[in-house]
Amino acid sequence: MTIPEKIEKPHVAFLPSPGMGHITPLFEFAKRLVIHHGFHVSFFVITTGASASQNELFRSENLPDDFTAVEIPPVENISSFFTDDMKVVTQLCIMVRESLKHLPSLLMKKRPKALIIDLFCTDAFEICDKLSIPVYSFFTASTILMAFSLYLPTLDREVEGEFVDLPEPIQTPGCTPICAHDILDQVKDRKNDEYKWYLLNVSRLPLAAGIFVNSWDDLEPVSLKALRENLFFQKIPLPPVYTIGPLIKQDEVVTEKDAEILAWLDNQPPDSVLFVVFGSGGTLTSEQLTELAWGLEMSQQRFILVARKPSDASASAAFFNVGSDENDPLLYLPEGFAKKTEGRGLVVPSWAPQTSILNHPSLGAFLSHCGWNSTLESVIHGVPIIAWPLYAEQRMNATFLAEEAGVALKFSKDPGEELVDRNEIEKNVRIVMEGEKGKAMRRRAKELKESAKIALNSEGSSYESLCSIVQIWKSQ
Repeated sequence: MTIPEKIEKPHVAFLPSPGMGHITPLFEFAKRLVIHHGFHVSFFVITTGASASQNELFRSENLPDDFTAVEIPPVENISSFFTDDMKVVTQLCIMVRESLKHLPSLLMKKRPKALIIDLFCTDAFEICDKLSIPVYSFFTASTILMAFSLYLPTLDREVEGEFVDLPEPIQTPGCTPICAHDILDQVKDRKNDEYKWYLLNVSRLPLAAGIFVNSWDDLEPVSLKALRENLFFQKIPLPPVYTIGPLIKQDEVVTEKDAEILAWLDNQPPDSVLFVVFGSGGTLTSEQLTELAWGLEMSQQRFILVARKPSDASASAAFFNVGSDENDPLLYLPEGFAKKTEGRGLVVPSWAPQTSILNHPSLGAFLSHCGWNSTLESVIHGVPIIAWPLYAEQRMNATFLAEEAGVALKFSKDPGEELVDRNEIEKNVRIVMEGEKGKAMRRRAKELKESAKIALNSEGSSYESLCSIVQIWKSQ
């Protein structure tokens, strides 16, 4: 009897920076390679600053066969590298820099055919060059931001002063002009270390063997066309761009408390509930949370509000501790709010099963910070958005979703910088939940939902794009 020869599966590795918004899309990409394309994956996990949600994600029972989570040892005394006024991206980049001192030995042991990193892990380029391992970048935000980021080194050379002080919108070649106020926070103060770190990382993007984007042609046709035509560099070739999206969180673990939320939704009419949450890291000030609460009450709409302790210090205060804070919303929501909204509203402390909620037929709209992961989850489930951007590139996303994609409504004020009062909150909630504009947004969201399915299906644009790189890796 002849024993069949065991065929070794192609092996690639992934390396995301800390933060669930960065980890989730790389995690879903890795799972897709394992489940649908027969790969073995080593997934390097930076454990420094790991949140409770990150630790839960990488429990062995949550991982498919041929998916190996490889922990990078925590950096000792990481807080000694930080200062009190240090921005989130600066902290993030320092965590990555110090953690990647362990990467060479891990890569020599694993020897993957390729390493896929996110934007903030570009120190891996030099490490992998010495080991002859090709590095691919997964740009997990919008392609609008990617196009702007590729053009940023040119802007840095040619523009004096601050970008936010420019009198005209910023024209990224081939793309829709960007209002200076909407540009991402990390480039609004060029003297801050956060800007320098961001510029350093994006300036390394041309070193990638290829760039993956979490999008598809029907959602972002303008910026994708500009990327494919390489309008950003005159002498440097842009690596191949692979559209593989939308990749969103799958296989959500539903706890007993989560089941209670979904059971409550089961008893609500179709398209009748507003879901209010500000991503994995977003928080509001005490005053703004009070205005939001009363705006929801005044709207007389059904809602689920994911409540976090307010922070008057930073809109991204929960970035590094998502899923780990215990809190009682009754201690900080306005007095009388819970009683007035009883039966019509559901307040959930800290965390809720977002994908399951957005996929529920009772869900009518999503009041969101417009992070790219949440944006994709909303669109792929056909849910319109009330835009509440807080930090990073979320203002760019909100403007795109409202003015180009046609699936969002913005406030007249910037929620990340100005107080949005309860009257405007009530008005916008009613417009989206009851008005003709809301119905048009819902129709458009459902159109994009169908186009996303087509892109991901066999012979769809994203499926074919991923298959093309899979064949390259399998042939190596």
